[in-house]
Amino acid sequence: MKIQLIAASAIATLALAGCATTSPGYSGGYNQGGNYDNGYNQNRCTDCGVVTRINTVASGRTAPSATGAILGGLVGAVAGHEISDHTGGSKGNQNIAAVAGAVGGAFAGNKIQQNVTGNSYDIQVRMDDGRVIMVNQKDLGAIRENTLVRVVNGRVVLR
Repeated sequence: MKIQLIAASAIATLALAGCATTSPGYSGGYNQGGNYDNGYNQNRCTDCGVVTRINTVASGRTAPSATGAILGGLVGAVAGHEISDHTGGSKGNQNIAAVAGAVGGAFAGNKIQQNVTGNSYDIQVRMDDGRVIMVNQKDLGAIRENTLVRVVNGRVVLR
């Protein structure tokens, strides 16, 4: 019974850690200069702009390279074995479940470690209406300087 509780607690902790975010979203100021279109072109894209600058922000957090994968694999293996054991699985099924749990746990643990220890990027965007905003996010994708972008839900995405 204690192993089930420990496994369930570990899985819940890993799941919640994966949901954690450190990006503050919008952090730049808005230019409150007024209405630039003088009433014309009401169909203008209000969340569109051009990337003018990208700065890498070091997280300052470190961990040995395989820590997340190893811990996730251990938790996943125990959880897979215990679930199969308590649902009436045969010995062979318990082993298969343990291996599947280890693989899934290792993958999840590695992703969580990358989210916690990886760098982020401050992306400066000059909006089409003249505002300049700064957005911090974990990944760039295909975003580079002078790329046409949209700012959607606090994230910079390609147009």
